[in-house]
Amino acid sequence: MSLVWMEAILPLGIIAGMLCVMGNAQYYIHKAAHGRPKHIGNDMWDVAMERRDKKLIEQATAPSSN
Repeated sequence: MSLVWMEAILPLGIIAGMLCVMGNAQYYIHKAAHGRPKHIGNDMWDVAMERRDKKLIEQATAPSSN
């Protein structure tokens, strides 16, 4: 009777394993689609800075009109 709790370990292990698999699948799909890991806690300021950085990099790499 003392090992009855072990009956729950297999289903809980399967559930925990599937949660890990789903989380990793989301991570790798996002990384494959965007080329980098997802930025957690991305707010409006971060989005504005990413746009600014992208614009500055494009301006720096564009051929000059001289």
